[in-house]
Amino acid sequence: MDRLMGKVAAITGGASGIGAGTVRRFVDEGAQVLIADLDQAKGEALATELGSATAFLRTDVSKEEDIAAMVAETTDRFGRIDALFNNAGFGGALGPIESTTVADYDLTMDVLLKSVFLGIKHVAPSMKAQGSGSIISTASVAGLRAGYAPHLYSVAKCAVIHLTKTVALELGEHGIRVNAICPGFIATPLAAGRPDADESQIDQMRAAGAASQVLGRVGEPLDIANMALFLASDDAEWITGQEFVVDGGFEAGPPWSRWPKFARMERPIRHHRPPDR
Repeated sequence: MDRLMGKVAAITGGASGIGAGTVRRFVDEGAQVLIADLDQAKGEALATELGSATAFLRTDVSKEEDIAAMVAETTDRFGRIDALFNNAGFGGALGPIESTTVADYDLTMDVLLKSVFLGIKHVAPSMKAQGSGSIISTASVAGLRAGYAPHLYSVAKCAVIHLTKTVALELGEHGIRVNAICPGFIATPLAAGRPDADESQIDQMRAAGAASQVLGRVGEPLDIANMALFLASDDAEWITGQEFVVDGGFEAGPPWSRWPKFARMERPIRHHRPPDR
């Protein structure tokens, strides 16, 4: 229970879903955590629940001044910053390409991609001064293969993966590791398409999605939090520039029982015997 003992982290989108699950996991492992989120009520409630190991700062991740303030608040309050989890996100622009407005495009890219760039930009000086740090960003299986999510969401997550790789090559020379996590279907309000989804609605998603998962269930915030914990810890000290798929096997393909019948048929193998010479 001490894999992050003495470490300090900032987590965007930390008031709910994957972010809140990661805040709890990090605190359980000894970290002090700055919770950054737009939802002040949920963020403050979580900080109150977890006590002095946490603090909340209302943060709009699409604004550079807010990201800069988040990093400054973390280092001012806790003395350093060892891990940044760029996790905040939303579904972004929906619908066909011809009906997507420039305003929708800008907002989607601001939240899903620019925020990651800004987080890395503003945390880098502090981590360089320490000579260490772990930067983690939430990407998606939708950034690896088309057809899982709306156009711009998929494009932004693909860009997060590539930004992770390019920046890892720069910051690695300063002892800073940069990695991304690609979740599959996770039981969160975001996956439900509504931030106010209650637990009964999320349970309905769990039931509906289980059949398409080879391991028999959809993902939970803790599944992603555990990967973030690993990447933030010293256990991952020789890992950088990578994207880690955490999806219960979804991206690999459908469960065996859902394959076409001909692919699952059992047939004897007939060995061809070459003619005698």
